[in-house]
Amino acid sequence: MKGKAWLLVAVCVAACAVAPFIGPGISPDSVDFVFWQLRVPRTLMAMLVGGTLSLVGAVYQSLFANPLAAPSTVGTTAGATLGALVAIILGARLAPDWLPVITAAAFMGALGVSLVVAAIAAGRRVRMNDVVLAGIACSMAASAIATGLQFTADSAELMAAMRWSLGHLPQVGYSGVWLLTPFAAVTVVGLLALTRALEVFIAGEEHAESQGVPVRRVRTVAIGLGALGVAACVAWCGPIAFVELIVPHLVRRTLGVSRRVLLPGSVVVGAAFLALCDASVRLILPGRELPVGVVTAALGAPLLVSLLARARS
Repeated sequence: MKGKAWLLVAVCVAACAVAPFIGPGISPDSVDFVFWQLRVPRTLMAMLVGGTLSLVGAVYQSLFANPLAAPSTVGTTAGATLGALVAIILGARLAPDWLPVITAAAFMGALGVSLVVAAIAAGRRVRMNDVVLAGIACSMAASAIATGLQFTADSAELMAAMRWSLGHLPQVGYSGVWLLTPFAAVTVVGLLALTRALEVFIAGEEHAESQGVPVRRVRTVAIGLGALGVAACVAWCGPIAFVELIVPHLVRRTLGVSRRVLLPGSVVVGAAFLALCDASVRLILPGRELPVGVVTAALGAPLLVSLLARARS
């Protein structure tokens, strides 16, 4: 198992290193700018987002004891979409370029909805099914408000909102990478620290309580940290579909179900997966910007169906 894990890590590291080189050829006059100022920071951003989303997905699947659990279960995606749409329609374009209004609004929407669900999860005698229902209710409410706001938007605003909602990795340079890194680091380190407690969750909450695990505290902290990381990623890049669902399944089939390998493995594989998906965008439509969320959805949907079909056979 250790040999297989280290081989997987080596493959993922190699994939991340190769990702910036994938794409159309670069002229000698612009190689410094295109490679070092565009492709490398974008690959770093993809690694941060992919690793964070995949880890949160793996934690939520463990916490909810549901292989289809995802950050959208607690309303993070719907809240971020609502926040971004409000900013776009209320005239974020009129704000100074240095002020990331849309990003801040998406972050506040995602974090606000998720914290509501986290507060519900912190209550006494609350079951995970109740948390799921609370997340669905918050998602439906946020989606309804977002749909209503679209009727007040013009065509340009709707196009901007649609592009954001497809999920893309913006050209934010190294400054964007540095801004996202603290949120991703806090999320990853915090969730990995819960590995031992989540390992006990495999047998259910009652078994975890009998083993002395503070179930209510663990699930509240896990949901809160997951909300923080996903909100930051979604605020920058929009909702990138299927990463948090597919990567944990791939790691589980490769390395097993133990959380001691599943959680760190999801970080590594998620980083490489999104970096390669973003690199493939440069080959699919050279010179044009195809949202990476389209690629992950195209790859993730059939792969998820295949994994589910294989699991039932």
